[in-house]
Amino acid sequence: MIWNKWFLLGSRLIVGGLFIWAGILKIIDPLDFAQSIENYRVFPRFVVFIVAIVLPWVEALSGLFLIIGLFWRSSSLIISILLIGFIGLVAIAMLRGIDTTCGCFGSLSRKADFSLILMDMAMLFLALNIFFAKRRSL
Repeated sequence: MIWNKWFLLGSRLIVGGLFIWAGILKIIDPLDFAQSIENYRVFPRFVVFIVAIVLPWVEALSGLFLIIGLFWRSSSLIISILLIGFIGLVAIAMLRGIDTTCGCFGSLSRKADFSLILMDMAMLFLALNIFFAKRRSL
């Protein structure tokens, strides 16, 4: 883990900013996000709509709290859990041969592929660095 205070601040800004941006884009168009979730063919329809309404708010608020430093440990844990879920979901889609977009950034989403998994793993590394950091490092 890297506990340099400037690295941690940069990590908080990058991860928090990405999650705020992703959350807001999904909040703006929840039906498009619901369709993106549906395309993975993993969840029942009633779950898809609940996730499409709740998840973007969790993302945006976790990102905001991470940036302002309020509940930073809880926020980084939530973001880490979400990233693990996203990585698993994309991996399952790839293994099943489902060709879809990730749904990460609303209408700006890209194809769900191995490069997306690598990007999510990099963000997971940053989020876990924040989670395990000591208070004085932040």
